Amino acid sequence: MAANKSMALSPSDETREADELRMAVADALCGSEKRRAAYEEALIAITVEESLKRYCQRITRSDFWGGESELLVLSRMCSQPIIVYIPEAKARQGARWGGGFLPIAEYGSEYGRGAAAHGNKARKPVRLLYNGVNHYDLLM
Repeated sequence: MAANKSMALSPSDETREADELRMAVADALCGSEKRRAAYEEALIAITVEESLKRYCQRITRSDFWGGESELLVLSRMCSQPIIVYIPEAKARQGARWGGGFLPIAEYGSEYGRGAAAHGNKARKPVRLLYNGVNHYDLLM
C-alpha cells in the first residue's frame, strides 16, 4: 500500500511490510472468535477448501501467498478499496488483441466511490494485477 501513497520501499522493507500484513490477517482470522466474526465472508471462503485450524497454521509461514480471503480482510481492516484485474488478452481466452486490463473483483467499494454517499472521503483504490494462478502485482 506504500506504493499507492507514492512511497518507495526497499526490498527488505517490502518483505517486512508484507509479513506484517499477513500476520495482521492471521490475527484477525485466527485470534478471538469475536474478532473473527467481523470477517465472515473470508471465513466462508477459507473453510470451503480447508479447516480453519490448517489455514491458521499455513498463514503464519513466510512462504504463504494470500488470495481472495486475505484481500477481503485487508480491505476492511485498512478501510481500503482494492480492485483486482486480469490482462484483457487472458480474459479473451488467449486472444492476442487488446492490451488493457479487465476488473475481476472489487473489495471495499464502500471506502472508495461509495464513501462519498456516506459523507466520508473516498480513498484511491489499490489496483492489483492477478496472473490467473497464484500471484498479484501492483498496477501503477
